[in-house]
Amino acid sequence: MTMNKCIRVPLKDAEKIRIQLAGSGRLDPHRKIKLIDTHQRLLEIPVTEDIEGFESYMQENAEFYNKWQSLEDILKNDISSNELEKLPSGWHIIGDIVIVTIDPTIDHLKVMIAKALLQMYPSCNTVVRDLGISGQFRLPKREILIGNNTETINKEHGCLFKLDVTKVMFSKGNLHEKKLMSKIGTHETIVDMFAGIGYFTIPMAVHAKPEKLIAIEINPQSYGYLKENIILNKVEHIVEALNGDCAELTPKGVADRVLMGYVNTTHHYLDSGIAALKPKGGIIHYHETTPESMVFSRPVERIKTAALKAGRRVEILDCRKIKKYSPGIWHVVVDARIS
Repeated sequence: MTMNKCIRVPLKDAEKIRIQLAGSGRLDPHRKIKLIDTHQRLLEIPVTEDIEGFESYMQENAEFYNKWQSLEDILKNDISSNELEKLPSGWHIIGDIVIVTIDPTIDHLKVMIAKALLQMYPSCNTVVRDLGISGQFRLPKREILIGNNTETINKEHGCLFKLDVTKVMFSKGNLHEKKLMSKIGTHETIVDMFAGIGYFTIPMAVHAKPEKLIAIEINPQSYGYLKENIILNKVEHIVEALNGDCAELTPKGVADRVLMGYVNTTHHYLDSGIAALKPKGGIIHYHETTPESMVFSRPVERIKTAALKAGRRVEILDCRKIKKYSPGIWHVVVDARIS
């Protein structure tokens, strides 16, 4: 951290705020929480960004959990300068597991890198190497470098997600979209056509509290964790989970809102998504991976074509980019009202 940002909170509120910040990924895990005023009983909580409702401060004399602050610092005396340049620049922390991509040309350093990462993150106990994804179910290809526990519980935005990182995907890159979805749908009936382990289902059920949420997932592994996460987050009274192909299981004419949070072949399911909406209409949140040159035009056109085929009208409410999916390809979302 080059800018040691923090917020100051009363001691009595600190634990509640710390849990909220950790759940939303905004607590800086590298720095310690410090008592700065024994009279007023104020704590400084280290954060990674400005927090709404709090004034930000630059933390002086920050105390770090570990001596080293980068992978390069730990390994610079043990490897060559050429190898140093090829070290991974980023990784994901999911629960108590580190997931890292390592350049194949420094394969011989993989265990050394894994040990260094555990030195940086003492609360973690397993390091897994990411080798990409494959197949219809987007199954992760991963190699365990250190540790043997690949099942974990990830806390995010006040929700709990249990998963095995070698069996199902968990993207931390669309946290903003999850937060956005968690604020809408109160008192509605929602269909999540590609629910996974509950990426959108759980935040919506926990925070927005819809009347009913039907979550459909075809992958048996993901479906198993979806059911566990529904129980873990105490939303059994809201969520109904279905295991199978959403082209066959998506109900017709029942939804105020439909989530289509898959990519690559999502457009093949637009007919089912539109048919799921109530006769009076509703809103679709349609995800797609799109070339830069047609970043919003193609998904918008596909929605309009599918709606016209169903004899319905379309109003485009919003278009937004989620993240770069691959070179020249964007993961985008289009919100459309269908009537």
